[in-house]
Amino acid sequence: MTLKNPEYDFKWCPGCGDFGVRRGLENALEKYLAETEQPTENTVVVAGIGCSGNMVHMLEKEQPFGIHGIHGRSLPISMGIKMGNPDLNVIVVAGDGDFLGIGAEHIAPQAMRNLNITAVVMDNGVYGLTKGQSSPTTDLGVITSSTPYGKMEEKVHPLRNYLTMGVSFIGSTISNKVKDMSDMMYEAMSHPGFSIVHVQSPCTEYNNTYEALKGSVKKGIEPLAYDIPEGHDPSDAEAAQEVVNADGIPLGVIFRDTSRPTFDQRVKDTTGSKEMKSVESLIEGFSI
Repeated sequence: MTLKNPEYDFKWCPGCGDFGVRRGLENALEKYLAETEQPTENTVVVAGIGCSGNMVHMLEKEQPFGIHGIHGRSLPISMGIKMGNPDLNVIVVAGDGDFLGIGAEHIAPQAMRNLNITAVVMDNGVYGLTKGQSSPTTDLGVITSSTPYGKMEEKVHPLRNYLTMGVSFIGSTISNKVKDMSDMMYEAMSHPGFSIVHVQSPCTEYNNTYEALKGSVKKGIEPLAYDIPEGHDPSDAEAAQEVVNADGIPLGVIFRDTSRPTFDQRVKDTTGSKEMKSVESLIEGFSI
C-alpha cells in the first residue's frame, strides 16, 4: 500500500527486492525529468501481470501515467503508446515470468526495431505472485510447487538472449544497490533505442537468493554477483559477449550501441514527406 494510493490493499512481502527497484526507478525518473525539463505526465509506465505489475500503483512522489496491461504483452502495448506519441518517455516494468516466459516472443522484434523505450525487468527466478511456481530463470532441478520432482528444463540466460537479439542497451544490477541501479535506469532512459535494465530482485518468500548473490564469508559462500571491471567497453560487442558468457551475475552496463536509428526515427524518415490520414478519415473508411 502507498500513501498516494491508499485504496489498494495489496503489498509486497517484507524484504522483497521490488522495494529497492521502486526507489531506484523513482530517483531515476526524478533526475531524468529534471534534466530533460519534462513534466511527469510525459512518462508512461506499462506493466504486465505479476508482483512487478504492482509498480504502476506503488510508485511514490509525482505520479506518471500508468497502464496495468495483460500478461506478457507489455512490449506491444508500449510500442503502441510510443508510436502514438514518440515524445513520451515509456517505461516497461516486468518480471522474469512475465517478460521472459509468455512475453519472450516480443523481445526480438522490438530489439530489431530498436524501439525507443526502457524495460526494467525484476528477476526473482520464480512466479512469486501465484505462490512459487518455477519460472524461465529458475535453476535446473529446483523443487517448486509446479515442479515437485525438480525443474526439468534448463534455465533461460536473459543477458545472453538480449545481446543475441540485438537489444541496444543492456544493463545488469541488483535490487539492494539502489544508487547504482538508479544511475543505470537514468542512463537507459537517456539511451536512444531499446534499453533493458535487468535487476536481480530476490523473492524472500519463495526464492530468497540474497545470500547466494552477495555471498557469505562466514559460510564460505562465494558471491554470484560481481562488478564488471572498470576497463570494460560497453560499445565493444565482443567484450559484451565475454561478459554474458562468463559465470556469475555481472553488475554494470554490459552493452551500449548508439549507432542505430530508433524505430520512431525510421518511421518519421519514411513517412515524413507523406500526408497522413486523419483519424476521422480512417474511421470513415471503416464505415463504408
